[in-house]
Amino acid sequence: MAGETDLKKLLGAMEPELLAGVHVFVTLPADAPVPENLEPVMLFREREGTTLIVPEDRARAAGLEAVFRCRIVTLNIHSSLEAVGFLAAITTRLAAAGMGVNPVSAFYHDHLFVPADRAEEALAILERLAEETRR
Repeated sequence: MAGETDLKKLLGAMEPELLAGVHVFVTLPADAPVPENLEPVMLFREREGTTLIVPEDRARAAGLEAVFRCRIVTLNIHSSLEAVGFLAAITTRLAAAGMGVNPVSAFYHDHLFVPADRAEEALAILERLAEETRR
């Protein structure tokens, strides 16, 4: 199950989907356990600490300091982990609109964490990009 590598196919066939809920980024000391019931959608360990992306209400309930209120846009196309330029094209388009984005690549799909208050705008930009590529 390799996934798509052709950039034009990836951009033209992607189906961006805005998921429900607001997420936030939190960090824990490198040696700290992840609190129960936090339900992270992403966990990454660095020397300085552990980064988690979690539902905002879960972070608040755990008493964690949260940053970057965001929504998730899932790009519904099975992109290869070796695809070249897919996220670069997407993040460049969002950057042109003055929007920061934190992308995460998983095995089957790429996921964009976009500012919560601009999530609908991000979705529209991505839908336009897909339509333009199909022409």
